[in-house]
Amino acid sequence: MMTCFFTEGPVTDFNSAMTADTEKYGQHFRQMLAGGIWLAPSQFEAAFVSAAHDASQLETALNMTESSFKKLADQ
Repeated sequence: MMTCFFTEGPVTDFNSAMTADTEKYGQHFRQMLAGGIWLAPSQFEAAFVSAAHDASQLETALNMTESSFKKLADQ
């Protein structure tokens, strides 16, 4: 179970979660979706990895995540 927050510091509670950049998460969400990775449309929801995911799918998700983060960092 995981989620991604785009913020300057750690997210430890509701107040710190509310400092996150929701626009940047939206960009990340759309980039991942374009690559075939379906994330929750809100960063305030959780993503799950399960036994239904095989190594190939996890590798694809990792590669798409790295690509998305690089694009966001280059902006």
